[in-house]
Formats: sequence, C-alpha cells, structure tokens
Amino acid sequence: MDQNLFKYIIRHSKSDQFIILGWVLLSQVFYFISLDLPKTIVNEAILGKSFQHSQTASLFSLSITVPDFLKFWEGPSQFILFEGINFERLTYLTVLSLIFLLLVMVNGWFKYYINTQKGRLGERMLRRLRFELLDRILRFPPFYFRKVKQAEIATMIKDEVEPLGGFIGDAFVQPVFLGGQALTALFFIVLQSTYLGLVTVGVLLIQIVIIPRMRRKVLELGKQRQITARQLAGRIAECVDGIVEIRTNDTSNYERAEFSSRLGLIYFIRFEIYQRKFMIKFLNNFLSQVTPFLFYLFGGYLAIKGYLDVGGLVAVIAAYKDLPSPIKELIDWDQQRQDVQIKYQQVIEQFDTDDISPIEFQNLNPETLQLEGKITFQNVDVVDDHHHKLLDAFNAQLDLKKHIAVVGPAGEGKEQIALLLARLVQPNMGKILINDQDWFLLPESMVGRRMSYIGQDSYLFSTTIRHNILYGLKHYPISEYEEKKSKDQFFIEEAQRSGNVIWDIHDNWIDYKVCGFHNSHELDQYLLGLLKFVGLEEEIYRFGLRTVISPEGWPTLADDIVKARKILREYFDKPEFKTIIEPFDYRYYNRSLAVGENILFGIALDNSFTEQNLSSNSYIHDVIKKAGLWDDFLLMGYKIAQTLTELLSDLPTNHPFFEQFGFFEEEDLPYYKSLVVRVNDKNMNSLSKMDKNHLMNLILRYNEMRHRLGIVTPLLQEKIVQARLIFSKGLPEKFFDSVRFYDDKAYNPEATLQDNVLFGKLAYGQSQAALKVHQLMTKVLDELNLRPSILLAGLDFEVGAGGKKLAANQRQKIGILRALFKSPDLLVLNQAASLFDPAMQQYLVESILEKQKKCAVVWVLHHAELAKKFDVIWVVKNNQIVESGSVEELDKDGTHFYAMIS
Repeated sequence: MDQNLFKYIIRHSKSDQFIILGWVLLSQVFYFISLDLPKTIVNEAILGKSFQHSQTASLFSLSITVPDFLKFWEGPSQFILFEGINFERLTYLTVLSLIFLLLVMVNGWFKYYINTQKGRLGERMLRRLRFELLDRILRFPPFYFRKVKQAEIATMIKDEVEPLGGFIGDAFVQPVFLGGQALTALFFIVLQSTYLGLVTVGVLLIQIVIIPRMRRKVLELGKQRQITARQLAGRIAECVDGIVEIRTNDTSNYERAEFSSRLGLIYFIRFEIYQRKFMIKFLNNFLSQVTPFLFYLFGGYLAIKGYLDVGGLVAVIAAYKDLPSPIKELIDWDQQRQDVQIKYQQVIEQFDTDDISPIEFQNLNPETLQLEGKITFQNVDVVDDHHHKLLDAFNAQLDLKKHIAVVGPAGEGKEQIALLLARLVQPNMGKILINDQDWFLLPESMVGRRMSYIGQDSYLFSTTIRHNILYGLKHYPISEYEEKKSKDQFFIEEAQRSGNVIWDIHDNWIDYKVCGFHNSHELDQYLLGLLKFVGLEEEIYRFGLRTVISPEGWPTLADDIVKARKILREYFDKPEFKTIIEPFDYRYYNRSLAVGENILFGIALDNSFTEQNLSSNSYIHDVIKKAGLWDDFLLMGYKIAQTLTELLSDLPTNHPFFEQFGFFEEEDLPYYKSLVVRVNDKNMNSLSKMDKNHLMNLILRYNEMRHRLGIVTPLLQEKIVQARLIFSKGLPEKFFDSVRFYDDKAYNPEATLQDNVLFGKLAYGQSQAALKVHQLMTKVLDELNLRPSILLAGLDFEVGAGGKKLAANQRQKIGILRALFKSPDLLVLNQAASLFDPAMQQYLVESILEKQKKCAVVWVLHHAELAKKFDVIWVVKNNQIVESGSVEELDKDGTHFYAMIS
C-alpha cells in the first residue's frame, strides 16, 4: 500500500478530484460577482450615481471593448451588443437586490453540490481503504495474529481510519475551494483599496505563520492519544476474554487500578490538547477581529479624505466578512492533513508485512482439484517467535489414502505437524511437497476445500448453528437470491468504484456439489444424520423447542404444532397430569399465572404490558375499575404488604423467601413498612397515587400457586376472568400491537415451539413436573414425526459471540461437523477429542475413521492407546519423529510406542 496518503488518494480518485475541482473553479466566478454587487447597490442605486443625469438607468447592457494594441482601424473601439433595460431608481434597487439574492442561492447551491460530492468521494475512498485493510487481514499469515490483539485491529479499521474519510474528499478540493474564496475576496479588497489590501495580507501572514507552528505540539499529542486509546481497547478486550481468570483470582481491583492508570494518562493527554487547542482558537479569533477594527479606522479615514468611496468601504467590509472563515478552515485543513497523514502511516505500518499472501492465492475459483498422491516432509524445521525449535529436521511421508496417528508427549512437536498440514504455521527451513508441488504455494481454493482442520477448541462465529456447520461450504456464490432487486445494480457500481468485490452476501453460497447433493432438502437430511453421529441431536432438539419461529417461514410446522397441542391437551386432562400442568383456557382462571397475567392472558410485545409496567398502565386501571375489582385489589395489595413486611423484616438478605416473593423487592421493604404504618384497611382512600400503584403492583404480580397466601378466592377468580374479557374486547387501537393473546386454535408466533405445544403453565413446586411433561411432549411430537422439523429449527439457534452460549464440548462437536461436512480428502485433527470423556473419544475415533475410510486422516492424539485404530503411527519426541510404522510393527516391547501405552 502507498505510504503517502496523497499518493493513495491520487491513484484511486484522480478523475473524481478533477471533476469537483472544475465545479470549484466555476463557483469562484459567481462568488466574485456576489462580492462586487453590494458596491453597485450602494453607489449606483442607494447613493444614486446612475441617476444624476436621468430618471432611469440601464441594466444588463452588453458590449465588447477592443484594447488599443489590437485595434487596427479607424472608428469606435466599443461595440454594443445589447443596450440593456432601463429601470427607475426604486425598481433598479429592487432588481439588483433580487440579483444579489439569486447569487446567494447560486453560491449556496455550489457549496451544497461540491460538499455532497466531496462527502461521497470521501466515503467511497474510506470504504476502499477499509476493504483493503480487511483484505490484508484475510491474507495475513496466521502467526501474525499472535502479535496483535483483535480489539486493536478492529479499532484501527473502525475508528482510526474514520477521519480519513472526511479528509479524502477535501484533500485537493478544499484548499482550492477555500483558497479560491480567500484569494477572490483578497483580490476584490485590493481592487478597492491597496492600503486595506496590504493590511489584510499582513494579518493573514501572521495567522498563516504562527498558528501552524502552535499546532505542531497538538499533532504530537494527538498521536500519543491515538496509541494509548488503541492500547486501551486491546486491554479491555483482554479483560473481557479473561473475565473467568479475573473473577476466580480476585484480581478485579488490580485490573481497576490498571484501567485507572491508563484512563488517567489519556485524560492528561487530552486535557493538554484542549488547553493548546483553545489557546490557538483564541489567538485566531483575536487576529480575525483586529482586521475589521483596522478597516473601520483606516478605511474610514480614507473615505473621509476622499480616497475611497463609501460603497467601496462597505463592499470591503462585506468581502472581509467572508475572508476569516476560509482562512481559518485552510489552517484547519493543514492541521487535519498532518493529523490524518500520521494516522494513515500508523495504520499502514500495522498492516504492512512481507509475509502476506498474494491476492492470487485467494482468487475465486469455482472448480478445484482433489488432493491425491503423497505429502512429503523434507527436513522441516519450525521455530517460535524467539527462534526456539518446535520441530527439528522432520522427515516423513503421508499417503493420502492412509489413516495416520501422531502420538508423543505434549509440547514436543506433535502439534506442529497438524498445524503445518493446516498451513497455520510455516517451516523455518525445509519443504512440504505434494506430488513435487510446494504445499504452501497451493491456492486456498484447493487446500481450503479439500482439507479440513479441527483444533482443540473450535471457534464459532456469532450466528446460527446451521451457519457454523455449513461455513466450510461457502466458497463462491452458486446462484442469486430469488428477490434480487434492480437497485442492486447501483450497489454493484458503487462497489466497483470503491474497489470492493461485487459478490452479494445474500446470494446462495452453499456448494451442494462438494457433498454430492442437488438441493437443500438433501443437505438437511444429511445434516440431521450427522447430528446423531456426533451426539448432538438431543441438544439441538432442546434448542429447537426453545426457538421462536415465524408461521410464514414454517407454515407446515406451525400447523403441526397446533395439532400436537390438541393431542397433548387430551393427555393433560388425565388425572396424573392435572396436578403438574394447567393448560391455558380463556374461560377459566389459571392458578399458575400471576393475577396480572390472568387479566392480560397473552404475551406482552412491548413495554406497555410488561410485568413491571402493568400496575401503572392507565388502561389496566380502567379495566380493573370496570370489573369492580379496584377496591378489592387495593385491599389485597395492602394485606400482601402487611404480611410480607412482618414475614421478611427480620430475615437476612439472602433468605430463600426473598427469592420466592420475587415481586417484593428488598430495597422497597422500608417503603412498605412506612405504608403499612400510615394506612390501614379502614382508610384506603388516603392512599396517594404512588401508594396505589405500589399496592396494585403487589396484587398483579401475585401468584397463588407460588406465593400461597390464600387471598385469591374462587369468587375473585371469576371476577378476574370477567376483567380478562373486558381487557380483550375493549383494547384500544394503540395497544393492538402490544399484546398477543393466547388462542388455542392458532399458533402464537411470539412464543417458543415448546410453549406453543404445551399451551399451559407448569405447576410450581411439583417434583419432576418438567421432566414428565417433556417426556410426554417428546412422545407426541415423535408420533407426529415432527422431530426432524424441530431439529432444523434448532439449527437456527444463535450461538453468541465466539459460541459462548454453548458448552465447550458442544462447540467442539459443531467444529467436527463443519470439518466432516466438506467430505475432505485430508482430515487433520489436532487433539480434537481431548475435551470428551474416554468413551466418547473412542467412539469418535472409530466413527470418524469409518466415515473417512477412503480418505486420509491425520490425528494428533491425546491418548496414545487410540492409535491402534490407525494404519500408520508416527511417534514424535523431542521435536523429532523417532518412530514410524504400523500397529503390528510398533506394538511390541522395545519401541517408544509400546513404552507409551504400557
């Protein structure tokens, strides 16, 4: 990449810069006319110089005057093209004023258009720069990322290059535009008065010389601030990643001390920047205001003495009004130029490495060859960052039809073999050849598709399980998405002009052919089989039950879930289930729901009817009053407050009762104590609005099955059901999108699959209730053959950042699935099963070897006993291969392998 920002700008935007510069130069003509026009208005129209000899004056006359040195004929040297239009004095003034207004609009339009084009160009170049930096990240050698922190890289691409976008559009246009304005205004002032022009030039020279010198220290401080802020971002990311270590080692205060120190350093740097910046601003403003003082003083003197007319003085002052702004902005531009050049160089230094892969290495290639033959290691050395040998003169040959186990003590070189085959480290010396071709010079489109690598802890992207499993199939766009819009052509053109790729992320990128499939249905069926293969089926099934689906996207599944609900309802009516789950029935009070939930009888879609806001909602108040429950609810809320203040007052803060009565916040206990003392059940009318809302909150969040205070009587239940009817039938239009009511005949798109099937609430405190209901529900769903659909829905589960929503063994199983899905010619596993128990390790080894029986497998094993399942065993010790052979050759007394497993 170009080390100089201006070279980079010229190389990628030269034609656009020239077009904008043309508009800038054209705008200066109209700007000059707008400066000269006030003088004409004052002298010719207001003071009346054009009307001294006539009642009218001419405007818009056109004539050509030939200079004397070009005249070679006798006669007049001026030729009148148009005599103009005569106006009376008032009309003359009006027309000139309107022309002035039109010029203001024209100049404003020029500014608008030029700034818009500058902004567009800047954003286009910023997009190009960010893409180039991201492109380089994708081509960096993997070991590079051990030297830098991901947060620092993200900060550089996201934040540190941001100012460059604003500057790139201004790089050439701004100095020409502002310089043109300043020179035009200065030229006009000099035309009116040479003395005033010299005064203006003198003040401007002081500004141009002193201000940039004062700003140099500000630039140095800005560079320090940028580096310290980047380091802070890296430490914050480290803190987030290492939060387990921090919490389990009681080092949170140590971390606070470090962050306080880093923030203090940034504070003092920024404070010094502010001090210097505002001192510069003060001086700049002072010099700008000194010039009008001199104009009034000396210009007034010249006007009094008759050396300058009043119109000229007014025009000079008006012209200078527009002069400080471009001068100031020119000085700001120069500072910004130096600032962004420093930022650009700092960023480029981080992204400039000799080990970067050539762009051709990752070219888009729909077709690729299979890996066949043998891979040969010839005197391969691997060293770490400190040049300590990790693998020493390694020589071996890998047959791409064999299964090879690599065993040996941890940290003595066996791991490096897997990393070499995955091209995650590079040899310091020696070569790795495949059929006489350098392994590290093969295109990524070949190795990345025909080889799979699994490490000890598979990384998952922050998206769905499905996306992570199929990630290894997304090499190039197979077909365009169905809803391709015509406006996409605009995005393609912009991508090309910004140096970005034109491939659309919304297209279908999944390569079915690599797995031997023809469509997504065949792929899904294969995927479901692999879930069972690695023991993930039950977990994905549970994820599917907790998934919220759209009936429009899953119409068949939504209908089948409603059918399952009806069948399950028949089971729930049996005596053995009546005590553990209470189905939703619009006609009856549900004892497993809170009072407020019974009135709502649905799912709140926004904050209007959430549990916390229900008691303060004015419509809920109206419903309760219409149902004749207002006074009853206040009284019951009071009784709850009275009971719980007596029960909880003397209990420690961690007592289980506080969890059981979760709606009664511990910090509210003093308030309720005060309320109980102030009010009794005989004078409820003395309650304030806040008191009533608090008491309503208690009763609306009260759940009889859980809290068991015995205050919701059968009669009260009937009234609450009536309130439910009032609520649903009288719901105002503004709340139509705030709640989704329970309907036993329809699928609820706001609820999970499991909640839609159960359509009820588990009884609180019933032993094994959840397990019994889950088993019954699974039985019904399996009878309807809905497990495959629920599994597919479960694959849409979001795994979170880095897959943190999943357990480590679940992430590893998904990583194994991702590797197997490509049907690779070479499968490399680097202690990939070490997270699992011995039985699972043995199962995975046997199953994967059987699945890959026609292809090569290189497995760096955690337990050497498992090597007996392989065709060939490599024993690596002290960073060298010490033994190689079949199980029969090595499983005997006197060998290193036999000693390891004995």
